[in-house]
Amino acid sequence: MTRHAHDREVTALLVVDPYNDFISDGGKIWPRIRAVAEANGCVPHMLQVLNAARQAKLRVFYAMHHRYRPGDYETWTYVAPVQKRAWKSKSFEYGTWGGEIRSEFEPKPGETVATEHWCSSGFANTDLDLQLKRHGIQKLIVIGLIAHTCVEATVRFAAELGYDVTMVRDATADYSDEEMHAALDINMPNYASAIVTTDQIIDSISAVQTSAAEA
Repeated sequence: MTRHAHDREVTALLVVDPYNDFISDGGKIWPRIRAVAEANGCVPHMLQVLNAARQAKLRVFYAMHHRYRPGDYETWTYVAPVQKRAWKSKSFEYGTWGGEIRSEFEPKPGETVATEHWCSSGFANTDLDLQLKRHGIQKLIVIGLIAHTCVEATVRFAAELGYDVTMVRDATADYSDEEMHAALDINMPNYASAIVTTDQIIDSISAVQTSAAEA
């Protein structure tokens, strides 16, 4: 990764699903990902990347999963398996603590929260692509949950739309090491231009900040 790989005029950080249900003690899904997330330092790494992006004045966007509301899916003709699981568990239930963004990741003024996606991709049936294009974004740095579902689907869709994607491998988590391996080592290398560590992306983001200060 070159020193000037992330021009802040065209690069944004995309944070996927930092809900309490995913990444906080007491969250509905946290027990399923805890072992993997704690082993790779997922949550602190996500926060480090977010803070570095903010310090370097990169734009920050949020791709958030639909929050369950009573009546969801009940009249649908077809419901995908991943949606059936969300329906059964009432993941990210609207109006509950689990359906709130973890406090450290709360969007700041000027940061953009896209409309909620119903399945996995942050782009499908949302305004994320529109928001990114309106802000002149061409390159994305991606962090968040879950590696083999929402993150991978969002990275794939971003590539289809022509974005250059950098994935931060230790700022995501999954239900098992096998699913992490499938997402990060087998599938996403076909769509992300780079898959890097938190230390590597922070070095690159810091280079953006240094270059801007020198200019």
